[in-house]
Amino acid sequence: MAYEHGKSRCFTCDKERRTVRCEGCLQIFCYDHLTDHRQELNKQLDLIQLNYDRFQRALNEQINHPQIILLTKQINKWEIDSITKVQQTAIECRQALLEYKNDHSNNMKLNLERLTDQLNNIRRENDFNEIDLSQFNDKLKQLQQELSKPSNISIQKDQSAFISKISVVISTEADIAMLNLTNNSKWKQNGNIIAGTSAPGSQPNQLYDPRGIFVHGEDCQMICVADLGNHRVMEWKCGETHGEIVAGGNGQGNRMEQLDRPTNVIVDKTDESLIICDWGNSRVVRWSRRNPGDLQTIIFNIDCCGLAMDYNGDLYVSDLVKNEVRRWKEGDANGVLVAGGNGEGDNLNQLNYPSYIFVDDDYSVYVSDTLNHRVVKWTKCAKEGVVVAGGQGQGNSLSQLSCPMGVLVDYLGNVYVADFYNHRVMRWAPGASKGQIVIGGNGQGTQPDQLNGPTGLSMDHQGNLYVVNRGNHQVQKFDLDAN
Repeated sequence: MAYEHGKSRCFTCDKERRTVRCEGCLQIFCYDHLTDHRQELNKQLDLIQLNYDRFQRALNEQINHPQIILLTKQINKWEIDSITKVQQTAIECRQALLEYKNDHSNNMKLNLERLTDQLNNIRRENDFNEIDLSQFNDKLKQLQQELSKPSNISIQKDQSAFISKISVVISTEADIAMLNLTNNSKWKQNGNIIAGTSAPGSQPNQLYDPRGIFVHGEDCQMICVADLGNHRVMEWKCGETHGEIVAGGNGQGNRMEQLDRPTNVIVDKTDESLIICDWGNSRVVRWSRRNPGDLQTIIFNIDCCGLAMDYNGDLYVSDLVKNEVRRWKEGDANGVLVAGGNGEGDNLNQLNYPSYIFVDDDYSVYVSDTLNHRVVKWTKCAKEGVVVAGGQGQGNSLSQLSCPMGVLVDYLGNVYVADFYNHRVMRWAPGASKGQIVIGGNGQGTQPDQLNGPTGLSMDHQGNLYVVNRGNHQVQKFDLDAN
């Protein structure tokens, strides 16, 4: 600070006093308000330090991220599988060549031996004439021609992809962008309709009773929506007014190319395939996006609703009837119980209609325990859950929920819940007994600041919220308010 003698007007109180000029902002302050100014600068410094600490934590998590290990293992497996496939194909081709060579040589030898026996026989019997000699010459020429003529065998190259090429896609907008979030973050209250219209329908720009949502993509966000009433999954690219059918859309049914009331969808980032809760068919299916004909049922006999995938590629699925959540590794027949499984009830080791789920970096599972009107967190290997939102009975107070649906958790541990019958999205801080309304809460309706039975919930890398407005048959995007 540089001192000035005499009196001047303080920038804060506008009174004639002895003052000091701040070399940073170049404003002058009286002694009292200089202290206040310094305190404000200290607060700003504390905030910067807090953001630095958050960045350091995010950086450490990224350096030690289990996904890098998982992806490296997948690359190694692809390498081994590809080499094995090449070696096996080479063995089969060499074997085919060898078999052809042996068969051809044996046939030639057999014909030559027969001709030689005939020659020896007529010589021994001394029973031949010019006609016989001419016939023997002709047969020998035929053998010579057969031996010298070009082979009809060649190497044929299949133009289709023999080995699927892989590549590493580096995100240009990593999860570090989520550092924009704080415990007090707010969102613009007027949402933008980015999928569907205000009326139900089956046209490319419409949805009918939509449920789950998955946001993916980097430079331009894309959303996949489980369009339950149309028995299909739709994808909208950013800025597009019409979506594209990426699964189903072939009528309600149980054939592999059909869906029956799908409730949720996620994208497996390792191969960009769609994993879908085909609820009406009691199955979970995988639809390849790279090979449209590659359709698989990966889990059978399950009343599925919620889907999540951890960084190891393990799949988590909620079962509405068995009141449980299971984790499935690739090839598992039964999966491993990770939440509930003790019958319908409201004890901490029970669930009642578990719908949407979320899995964090510590493999804790957050379950929207819908008919218990609460969200329950089950840590890895836990025998019972901990209520992290609601749990005070059905209601519309800040401590209550009414049939919670979509759920997600930010890096600060805040839980976001689509509060279905209260037509709002709530945020619950860790350990809080009450939540905060972040979206909606203005009654059921069709206005930009209203919701109508929110179900699916997602957040992009910038912290913008995406809400499936089930009753309005649309998806709304609520931008993070930077102010």
